[in-house]
Amino acid sequence: MTTPALKPIVKGYFDPDTNTISYLVRDPGSKACAIVDSVLDLDYAAGRTSHRSADAIIADVEREGLELVWQIETHAHADHLSAAPYIKQRLGGKIGIGEQITAVQTVFGQVFDEGAEFKRDGSQFDHLFKDGERYAIGGLTGLAMATPGHTPACMTHLIGDAAFVGDTIFMPDGGTARADFPGGDARVLYRSIHKLLSLPPETRLFMCHDYAPGGREFRWETTVAEERAQNIHVRDGIDEEAFVAMRSARDKTLGMPRLIIPSIQVNMKAGRLPAPAPSGKRFLKVPLDLF
Repeated sequence: MTTPALKPIVKGYFDPDTNTISYLVRDPGSKACAIVDSVLDLDYAAGRTSHRSADAIIADVEREGLELVWQIETHAHADHLSAAPYIKQRLGGKIGIGEQITAVQTVFGQVFDEGAEFKRDGSQFDHLFKDGERYAIGGLTGLAMATPGHTPACMTHLIGDAAFVGDTIFMPDGGTARADFPGGDARVLYRSIHKLLSLPPETRLFMCHDYAPGGREFRWETTVAEERAQNIHVRDGIDEEAFVAMRSARDKTLGMPRLIIPSIQVNMKAGRLPAPAPSGKRFLKVPLDLF
């Protein structure tokens, strides 16, 4: 039996190259755990991958004798590559993402000129979460909440009293995620954020990214109450029309994420790198003049 009131033990792992935070989420009453939004290190200029970030999490799992039950992707990231297949090879754990990944695969399958061999049905993942679906991590209850707007497939995962929000919202002084990617929508994002902010005020919120506005120290944990009182884009009193106007204007000033081209290609396939060519080498595609 699961107990929603349990507080998971959460450890964050900050990747300074992509400003991404991955999480190890542990059931305090058992050895069961989950990993949220892992990172495969990429030196894009050299075309070289490494496993430094993933190995740090793996070392903690092995040292504590934990059992990895889930690897959760909050969405198909555009700013870093997932290390989920590498971690699965080492530790196991089902790789799950929101069921609307199929919409992302359909759009970006065309962008990257993927052939018929690329399935647009999400079958590269072990599990596709439905909105409102509950799942277990030992004695913890996880709840998958669809929070689209940044991308169609974005989900917040509420595990015990801790919500892993992906790119839906940032720390209060960071505001909110962009909504101008294919399938993004500022109005949908506003409504998703208010769904998230309707959780109990004491709910812990864990960010997928932090950019340390104003040069402050990096932080990635806040609460629903703090976001409602202080978030510069969606605090209480900012209505939908004002948010949409702000978000739309702001998004027009933003450049594309540095790693969007390799990230989407890999992450829409559950973190799998391109298949080797006959030479044995792997290649990523770079579509010209599309973004």
